[in-house]
Amino acid sequence: MSTYPWAAGYIDDGDRPKIVTSRFHLEDGYTFDRYVATGGYEGLKAALQRQPGEVHDQVKNATILGRGGAGFPAGTKWGLTPAGKFPRYLVVNGDESEPGTYKDRLLMERDPHQLIEGCLIAAYAAGLSQVFLYIRGEMPLAHERVGQALNDAYAAGFVGKNILGTSFSIDIVLHWGAGAYVVGEETALIESLEGKRGEPRLKPPFFPAAIGLYGQPTIVNNVETLSNLPWLLTHGVEAYTAIGTATSPGTRMVAVSGHVQRPGVYEIINGSTTFRDLLYGEEFCQGIRNGNELKAFVPGGGSAPWFTPEQLDLPFEGRLVGAAGSMLGSGAIMVMDHTTDIPSAALTLTRFYAHESCGQCTPCREGGTWLERVLQRVVDGRGSRADLDQLIEIGQSICPGNFPHAASSALGLEATPFPYKMTTICFVGPSAFAPVHSALTLFRDEFEAKIVERKQIPVSVGAVHDHH
Repeated sequence: MSTYPWAAGYIDDGDRPKIVTSRFHLEDGYTFDRYVATGGYEGLKAALQRQPGEVHDQVKNATILGRGGAGFPAGTKWGLTPAGKFPRYLVVNGDESEPGTYKDRLLMERDPHQLIEGCLIAAYAAGLSQVFLYIRGEMPLAHERVGQALNDAYAAGFVGKNILGTSFSIDIVLHWGAGAYVVGEETALIESLEGKRGEPRLKPPFFPAAIGLYGQPTIVNNVETLSNLPWLLTHGVEAYTAIGTATSPGTRMVAVSGHVQRPGVYEIINGSTTFRDLLYGEEFCQGIRNGNELKAFVPGGGSAPWFTPEQLDLPFEGRLVGAAGSMLGSGAIMVMDHTTDIPSAALTLTRFYAHESCGQCTPCREGGTWLERVLQRVVDGRGSRADLDQLIEIGQSICPGNFPHAASSALGLEATPFPYKMTTICFVGPSAFAPVHSALTLFRDEFEAKIVERKQIPVSVGAVHDHH
């Protein structure tokens, strides 16, 4: 089955459970009428028949892990807000800016009502006062469809005052972001929402759950995370946890790009589908392009340390991928075959993060720029062996200590597990170093093939004459 022209990138082969993409095959799946006709807003109705605490417990018991990057359980996050402090807000992170990631955009374009229903359930369960839906500025179709869906949901009485005749009232505000990678970090997102420059806040004390938007307790959730809630409330915890594994239940969306036969977005079973299944499976990517060999892949978006074919049999399980030296992050897999020029690939990613630095932290502002400059020199064939050492030295100023990397039997390397230490407020600085470190650690020979061996020029010092 080919990709749908109206939802570019989504592929629906196979008979796997579909929690968040069940309407993607419907050309009008984004409309209010189609949503309601296919069981939409039933999860909200089920939630409103219970106490908020019961709904919150359901989300905790289902172990819905955050799908934005960190993988933190949503139900646990909701419980971190201080008791009795109001107003409290839900901020929806629809800024999706990680290189290689485009799943949230499809969710907003193809099933916006599912996201809105998820927002309503979350606000009810966590006792929130208002919802702010932040969508990246470069996603005009997503913004248009979410906006229309909001208008229709208000008109039908699903959003606003006394929803469905209950005492539950909530407003959802749609905000169009200006487009900056760093705004994907939750405190920078909050700064941007407040009309300020998108820069991360110091943590502590500014953990959003305690001090977030407008100085009030704030829950920040990812689009896909919230889109899981309608299915959970409709089908129950047992049905949800029957999919996937005990520690990673449910499904997750992954976006595969690069050198595969069939790149695209897939909804896979969490915790059990392996990278090999995804890259080589007939219902997924169907192997590497042109019958080429796999060289390396980035398992969790551009900021994740790289894997090689040795890690293909790892499942999509956060703790296992972390122990192996990387992270699942935003669920974006970028694939490189044996024709890839590794130093150039590392440069492409590093250049992005260097450009996207907000400039607040010196190690990131200066370090990212220097990583790019030195790496560019190496790629151009003007670098020296000292430059390779300098790249690691610069990276150490951003991330001191052992940076995570994959094991390699050929190189005699054991895995250094995730996470890393860092000298910056947020992850942009480490993200600039991640591709450089991975490439240098696993493919150093490709860098050495590009460097210029400078010959020592003998210098003789003549006699020093005493003029006194």
